[in-house]
Amino acid sequence: MKSSILKNDIKSFKTNFSNNDKSRVARNALTISNLNDIATNWDAYSKVNYNFSNVVKGELSKVTNQKSSGRCWGFAGLNLMRISVCEKYKLKNFEFSQNYFMFFDKLEKSNYFLENILSTLDESYESRLISWLLSEPVNDGGQWDMFTNLIEKYGAVPQSVMPESFQSSNSRFMNVLLTRKLREYASVLRSEYQAGKKVADLRSSKTEMMSTIYSMLCMFLGTPPEKFDWSFTDKKKKFKRFNDVTPQTFVKKHVGMNLKDKVCLIHCPMSNKKMNELYTVKYLGNVVGGDIIKYANVEIEELKNAAIKSIKKNEAVWFGCDVGKWLNYGKGVMDLDIFDYENLLDISFNMDKATRLEYGESVMTHAMLFTGVDLIKNKPQKWRVENSWGDKGGDKGYYLMTDKWFDQYNYEVVVDKKYLPKKILSLFNQKPKELQPWDPMGSLAK
Repeated sequence: MKSSILKNDIKSFKTNFSNNDKSRVARNALTISNLNDIATNWDAYSKVNYNFSNVVKGELSKVTNQKSSGRCWGFAGLNLMRISVCEKYKLKNFEFSQNYFMFFDKLEKSNYFLENILSTLDESYESRLISWLLSEPVNDGGQWDMFTNLIEKYGAVPQSVMPESFQSSNSRFMNVLLTRKLREYASVLRSEYQAGKKVADLRSSKTEMMSTIYSMLCMFLGTPPEKFDWSFTDKKKKFKRFNDVTPQTFVKKHVGMNLKDKVCLIHCPMSNKKMNELYTVKYLGNVVGGDIIKYANVEIEELKNAAIKSIKKNEAVWFGCDVGKWLNYGKGVMDLDIFDYENLLDISFNMDKATRLEYGESVMTHAMLFTGVDLIKNKPQKWRVENSWGDKGGDKGYYLMTDKWFDQYNYEVVVDKKYLPKKILSLFNQKPKELQPWDPMGSLAK
């Protein structure tokens, strides 16, 4: 075939298609029906079973709902913490304020963005770095270390203290306006620098800018509390109240979990990365002065082993994956066999995990919790997943991930250090190698 498509090529393509009965049957179905409905593999669909050999005892029956926002990483982190609160006080259900968490994430991301602008003033606005910084300065997504930075600095509050606002649950237009203002501020800082202003003077201007961002967030999300009263009735109908609680003391006294003891393992078999190596990502974070993002890149079995140890000790596991691949939304099932695209289309798809990452076919998109695993002779068969999309899909909002799907589309888990062997734990003593901001491992869970 020549560089351009010729009419004779079109005739040949059409002949090949017309002579394939299977392709024509698929066309007749696909032109009038949903692809995934037609591609559903009954053999896999009919065998979905939500029973698991090991489930975290503190797992709650009611799942959360991030609605039309990309806060899954915060929801998953707060859901991990709420298990501890419910166990401690024998509560039937409890939710942290995801709105409070969002407020300070947006505030810190705005400051982080402006500081990145100040650190790159000599870069051309046409550079790839500046284009990347300007692309999504304050989106909803995040990573584990960004979560711990926020909790360490600002604590957390019950949802009853700072409930959801319309904008927190429907964040698109809030993000549009915040982004518009931050890009304007970036242009002002860079223009003033080119006009001869010193960075110290620009940072003074930044303080006024951040005051405006704070005011915008108050209008969108409400004003976050500095102190509050917390009361509840436990499973035994006993009432309890705590007065004049600060967000920081709420976490220290009532959660009982040291987030600093948890670390992130990734499985990224790309050709530019080594196994048993520690990585970070340039210009990725939220809290200036907070901990940088750290990933220990290890074999997939290390992720599984650590997660299994954690679940067996009744500790849920925060994880990040490419949730949209091979997902049956209604069943809440992530399974490589749930859809038979290859037989339907008479086409094979042959990229492996590394190739999918390197060529843009897959990336970490969503964070959730593992709350259970089904083991046969200590080998995982499937994983129980607490999602944050409400209770409509799966087992009342709890999803199922097959172990084969874990191999291909799960990218990271967060576990307590005590569940890691010394050879893996020692990786976190290394100086991390820096990845470019646009590296697939720099993606944010939404």
